[in-house]
Amino acid sequence: MGILRILTDGGSRGNPGNAAIGVVVFKVLAETSFDDTKKAKVVYEHSGFIGTATNNEAEYKALLKALEWLSGNLTDIEKVEIYLDSKLVVEQINKNWKIKDARMSKFANDAWKILEGIDVNVNFFHIKREKNSEADALVNQALDACQS
Repeated sequence: MGILRILTDGGSRGNPGNAAIGVVVFKVLAETSFDDTKKAKVVYEHSGFIGTATNNEAEYKALLKALEWLSGNLTDIEKVEIYLDSKLVVEQINKNWKIKDARMSKFANDAWKILEGIDVNVNFFHIKREKNSEADALVNQALDACQS
């Protein structure tokens, strides 16, 4: 059994503007500290251009991509930790903040619907941007590729 530690990021150049998402999934042991996560095995990685979007839309779309992958990849997993550098998304998904924007509400509802079908404990955490460098690099890789 193991733990999946997932880092997601979304960003746009312009707000709204060209937008992309990045997802990195590590399989770690329970005793692995967050700082040692990046030494663990990467089991999934996604970098993708999503068209024109705001930063918040891109953050949610990255989370949804991770949850879609997760829903089909839970073999031998006891727990899932998802880390985002978007405090807005983390607080909304954890139901600590009200969602006033209809677009964000739809994204949150889509995420909660996927989570209902996942029978493993999933926790969401906010991290500083510099701790999310792998997912951020995937966002920039997709944005750079679309501008080439």
